[in-house]
Amino acid sequence: MKTVRPILADNATSISELKKNPMAVIEQAEGFPVAVLNRNQPAFYCVPADAYELMMDKLEDMELAQIVESRKNQPEIEVSIDDL
Repeated sequence: MKTVRPILADNATSISELKKNPMAVIEQAEGFPVAVLNRNQPAFYCVPADAYELMMDKLEDMELAQIVESRKNQPEIEVSIDDL
């Protein structure tokens, strides 16, 4: 039995179409991710470099926000700049 999976992109193509002309698929998506389908199921997502870098920045921001949240109630330690 196949599992039904959502396609999390507005653009989709088949693996065979991607193999024929990968850059044409990317250009047609106009900078947005493309879901690459295998037998009508998403196999992977092709994400433009700019979008990938933005995702990585946002993930890093989320990780830093978690660190800040976990440390916000810790006692403060006074430090002199001369001691550094």
